[in-house]
Amino acid sequence: MTGGEAYKVKLVTDDALDAAISAFLTDPSKPVMIEVRKGSIDVAAAVLVHQWSADELAVEDATPARRRNAVKTAVLLATVG
Repeated sequence: MTGGEAYKVKLVTDDALDAAISAFLTDPSKPVMIEVRKGSIDVAAAVLVHQWSADELAVEDATPARRRNAVKTAVLLATVG
């Protein structure tokens, strides 16, 4: 199951997703996990694995919305482990 599939069936709420994205963007060095049933998504690992998202976060003049979308994309495409 991916984060997007979990999101579609309401196993991940908008609030949980928004909180995880905000926490990651505030301090990427701190672990941020999204719990999905008996599994979870490590937000930092999801970003690192998704090259486009990692590249977007490296853009110096990226807007906050662009950064949020990059992290959200990585989380929704990540596999729940």
